[in-house]
Amino acid sequence: MRTPSPAHPLLLGAVIVLVALNLRPVLASVGPLLPAIQQDMPISFSAASLLTTLPVLAMGLACFVGFRIARYLGTAQTIGYSLLCLALATGVRFWVGSTTGLLATALLAGLGIAIVQTLIPAIIKANFGSRVPAVMGFYVTAIMAGATFAAAGAPVIADFSEWRGGLAHWAWLTLAACLAWAWLTRKRALAIPASGTEPGPRFWKNRRSWKLASLFGLGTGAYVCVLAWLAPYAIEQGYSDKQAGLLLGFLTLMEVVAGLVFPAWANRGRDRRPVLFTLCALQLLGFGGLALAPEAGLPLWAGIIGLGIGGFFPMSMIVTMDHQDDPLQSGRLTAFVQGIGYIIAAVTPWISGIMRDQLHSFEFAWLLLVVGAIVIFILSLNLGPASYRRAFPSTHRG
Repeated sequence: MRTPSPAHPLLLGAVIVLVALNLRPVLASVGPLLPAIQQDMPISFSAASLLTTLPVLAMGLACFVGFRIARYLGTAQTIGYSLLCLALATGVRFWVGSTTGLLATALLAGLGIAIVQTLIPAIIKANFGSRVPAVMGFYVTAIMAGATFAAAGAPVIADFSEWRGGLAHWAWLTLAACLAWAWLTRKRALAIPASGTEPGPRFWKNRRSWKLASLFGLGTGAYVCVLAWLAPYAIEQGYSDKQAGLLLGFLTLMEVVAGLVFPAWANRGRDRRPVLFTLCALQLLGFGGLALAPEAGLPLWAGIIGLGIGGFFPMSMIVTMDHQDDPLQSGRLTAFVQGIGYIIAAVTPWISGIMRDQLHSFEFAWLLLVVGAIVIFILSLNLGPASYRRAFPSTHRG
């Protein structure tokens, strides 16, 4: 049997981008359609928050078993099966008839997304060498682009297939990614780290691991909270559902810009803190404006927030991978950071939904995210390159 030839970096990168496009539509398509869903189903804001909370929580929990599953199925096969799981969960929404069914699809989709997100960074680390920051930037940019398409497109699709179609038609894109991944891994050879490498005990006992996880969790919490509530907030401010979807789409488009610009800036030096501090300032300004001066223009604040949170996701991953030279250890640390981080992030939209139900306003949720930006700034203060060796002295080189 002929050994498959190595995958060309451009080909592998293109397929990874296609996969990444599918990792946010299941979340981003809900917000603009929430009023239509609420008209069809009796669901409060706190209950509706579970449509975001459950997938994100599943992402966190699945990070701790992704490598273990890959040990038995193989890393490439596990990614393929996870994409198929995501396509199934999304497609079933064509026929969902109850809140329970909708929440079940959210949970199943979250599991599929989580395992893909656990394994793909290790694939990138193993295959792209010194180009890891740039490839991670494109990967995360594609994730944000998928959110942009879903936020802006869901209300348009719902015009001819109701809100169920607005949620479910994204399954076709996922099937395309599944087929592309299956073709690539069958015809081309990938450099794949040893599987069965779930986070080990030393990460649970390491203070830096928890700091990185908290950093990721707070940044991602801001992101998923915006996905859940910016569109409903805009509708309360007088926007139509299409306008709200376009506003969320504009925010995620700015995230795409940030995903390209800030990793490129960070790649110019080893110290990532100036980039992190800039992103914190953008979040502070954007969320503060959204809460205290919405009359100044929601697009203004949405654009600033998009830059702040869009740049933070790739930067938190880059800083995490900076701490480990070995792809296997990098994958383990990334799995830990994402696992704990997504569990932290899952709480944010739920708390915000409760605030909206009890206080009849989203302003307090935005102010909560202002506090989160301040905490992120404090956590970033001592993340200089010299601290990497001190944090993991037995594994970091130079």
